[in-house]
Amino acid sequence: MSTENVTNYDVNKPMRYVGKRETFAYILNDIAASLNINDYKERFIYDVVKIDFSYLAIQNVIATVWDTINDTFIGVMVDKTRTRWGKFKPYVLFGEIPLTLIGLFMWLIPFIFPNTVATHVPKWLFYFAMSIVTETAETFTSIAKTGFLATITPEPLERSRLIALANVTSHLIEDVPKQIFGILFDLIANKKINMQLPRLFSTFGIACAVISASFTLFFATNSRERVSQSIKQPSVKHCLKAVINNKPMLIYLLSDFLSGFSIGLSRTNFYIDVIGSVTWKTIVGIPAFPVKFISYSFVEPLRKRFATKTLWILEDAWTDILWLTVFGIGSINKNFKKKAVILPAMAIEEIFEMCVYGLRRVIPAEIQNEALDYCEWKNGYRSEAMIGVSKGLITKLQRAVMGSVNNLVMGKIGYIQGKEIGTQTDKTKWWIFALGTGIPIISSCLGIVPKLFYTLSGEKRERMYEDLKIQRAELAEFMKTATPEEIEEMAERQLNGGFSH
Repeated sequence: MSTENVTNYDVNKPMRYVGKRETFAYILNDIAASLNINDYKERFIYDVVKIDFSYLAIQNVIATVWDTINDTFIGVMVDKTRTRWGKFKPYVLFGEIPLTLIGLFMWLIPFIFPNTVATHVPKWLFYFAMSIVTETAETFTSIAKTGFLATITPEPLERSRLIALANVTSHLIEDVPKQIFGILFDLIANKKINMQLPRLFSTFGIACAVISASFTLFFATNSRERVSQSIKQPSVKHCLKAVINNKPMLIYLLSDFLSGFSIGLSRTNFYIDVIGSVTWKTIVGIPAFPVKFISYSFVEPLRKRFATKTLWILEDAWTDILWLTVFGIGSINKNFKKKAVILPAMAIEEIFEMCVYGLRRVIPAEIQNEALDYCEWKNGYRSEAMIGVSKGLITKLQRAVMGSVNNLVMGKIGYIQGKEIGTQTDKTKWWIFALGTGIPIISSCLGIVPKLFYTLSGEKRERMYEDLKIQRAELAEFMKTATPEEIEEMAERQLNGGFSH
């Protein structure tokens, strides 16, 4: 297996393993994750492809059953993989291109089934089949990417540095396609330029997918897994154990689970259907743009002063309070329709929200990586894939259930598919505003409760990483001279022991 074991650890001095080229590749991969027009995907399905809301609800339920069946098998398969390239790299290298090629057909549905009604069954079945295939392929690559990023360096401080650096740099690029798309969307919707929405969606959707896949492939070919896996492949029992007895991960998953019951819509719909122009979304965000970057300078001082748990709770509660305030302002005297009132309120909200943006991007990602390291510390082996599957499965189950709920809600609030922007009824517009601001916060507020019980911080966290450094160094030295019998014995000890702490 292609891993880099480093000896001569100094537990008190962080080391740096990731060079400039690999750091650049890491940043490109981070850009790839958000280089898309997914903010407009609801509009694409609702108003361009036009698939009936009840059909979408049925699709979500069936897809949930399929995801539940295949995710566990995929997780075990990835965790048991051992190759000379590493554990995760093969799935990223050989999964990204097929995934991209399959996904391209999604943006071509309006041309494959032109001028069809929302209840056209062949169109729905084609979209359904494409969704299932894409989702299954994406499971392999998403699990592999999560594990890959967690093993690129054994140093938690270097990992945090990479996360922050990638986020700061990628923000300069990743929003550009969305902003250009939004301007063109407004011009087409208001008949200022002669172009059809299906062509706009397909052009941007395909271009973003191809560029994103290229960035990910560059990362995979220029990066290495440096955290050694257990000598012996873990069994299904060990993979499940890695999740069940990992308290930090269970808290992380429970928080995600409770937060996932969020009933709502993308705020993009508010700008299109209530304000009448998605370009206002970009304008409203301009004052907050520099604050987004400045917020990363707050992360390190705050981490030194406060526990990880405190910062995790802070960034969540702070944002919730701000959006509930906007919801309250917009609900008084129909202010949600008054540009002079609601747009400044949302601009101010974004300025204050961006103050914790750096925390939001760094802290949850680092907590997830800490929970993966905790598995190695407690059990003696790593099981990134199964842990990733557990997180992904919860997300998918909720996305399916809440996706069905949200699709049915769209029908209940009187939303008419394919109608010109800004022409929905006042009642429907208020619900679109509420579903983009207050209702998602209220329906997901329980997600903050598990964070109160997170304990992997301070002295315990430091002891864990000191133990892991020593353990990895000792294993590297042992492998240099060990006999096959001794290696087999060590493999059994890894899977059944772990540290004595």
